[in-house]
Amino acid sequence: MIEKDDTKLEIFGFGEEEDDNFYCLVNLKKSPEGIDLKKLSMADPRKFDEVLNSMGCILLLRGDEVEELIKREDINDADLHKELYDLAVQEGIIQ
Repeated sequence: MIEKDDTKLEIFGFGEEEDDNFYCLVNLKKSPEGIDLKKLSMADPRKFDEVLNSMGCILLLRGDEVEELIKREDINDADLHKELYDLAVQEGIIQ
């Protein structure tokens, strides 16, 4: 199993709107530098998931999805990295 210390939470904007944030839990063993936004922006849309996976993306959520999880009290925004890691474990994404 990937340990929390082997992951990193990256938050980045990707889109027209300033509040189009994405929250990406990254496997640092697979991609120590994290997500390469330049490479990601040039990716073929049909292979977007494949490119994210190759960059070590474990979990990718839009800002509105994170807000909904907080509102439903499924996660707490005090430590989003820990909370999203725990969610990925709970949902079987990280085993």
